Amino acid sequence: MAAIVDLGAFLKLFVVPGNNRAAKVYDLLSTHNNLGERSLYLNLGYWDGPTTYDGACQRLAERLGEFAGLERGQKVLDCGFGFGDQDLYWLKRFEPASIDGLNITESQVRRARARVEEAGVSSRVRLHVGSATRMPFPDGVFDRVLALETAFHYDTREEFFREAFRVLRPGGRIATADILPLEGGGTGWFHRAAERLGRSFWQIPKANQYPRAEYARRLEGAGFKNARVESIADKVYAPFARYALVRLRDADVRRRMNPLVRWGWQKTVGPMARMELDYVLAVAEKP
Repeated sequence: MAAIVDLGAFLKLFVVPGNNRAAKVYDLLSTHNNLGERSLYLNLGYWDGPTTYDGACQRLAERLGEFAGLERGQKVLDCGFGFGDQDLYWLKRFEPASIDGLNITESQVRRARARVEEAGVSSRVRLHVGSATRMPFPDGVFDRVLALETAFHYDTREEFFREAFRVLRPGGRIATADILPLEGGGTGWFHRAAERLGRSFWQIPKANQYPRAEYARRLEGAGFKNARVESIADKVYAPFARYALVRLRDADVRRRMNPLVRWGWQKTVGPMARMELDYVLAVAEKP
């Protein structure tokens, strides 16, 4: 039955128009359709030493936390927290006073809240259903706003930048781990068709398709200063692809993952291995 539901959801992403499609993508990427062994992370990982998906995903969360300057006692907003893995990790690794999370996928919020409750930290980690482009928070309440591999979904990323600027206190920082097109990327009808299909499935607004240099300008256009955008693509795409192609043949994954979703993963990792995209860590400060 789960496979039939997944098949219907998969096909609707391409043929049924509508809003909130990013939530539908992540409803499809439920706990049985992920690549983890023990974690429920859904990012591509940072592969500068880790040999497992769980380890690489946690390492990416650590790198983003370091890039943001997470410290003890801060009030943090996490936009697009998935199943809550990074929030539980950041709480232990950096000891912020509190983490609020926003996520538009209700099924993920329910599961993440249960995990936070089970960990006994619900007084410090508060998870909400909500949009990163219409944040339900007053002005100037957070020290850090983070988005771990989610900002490319937002309609638009610039609206997210403006909302992050609003809810940050003076001196606060926004930090993202984000997927971008390469400067002067591929041309021709095949590339354009593949790019459009990928954007349709992953719900990436066309307005978010700009390269690394423009990313810093958009942050500064939202009011931020000292924007820094660093490519880490060489530590993300190719090593993830090598790992994923092996992991997707694992008996555990073949048993629990929907065959169509597994096929989609297999077709996706090829371009990743060829690094046809950029991947950045970005940080900027509110004056």
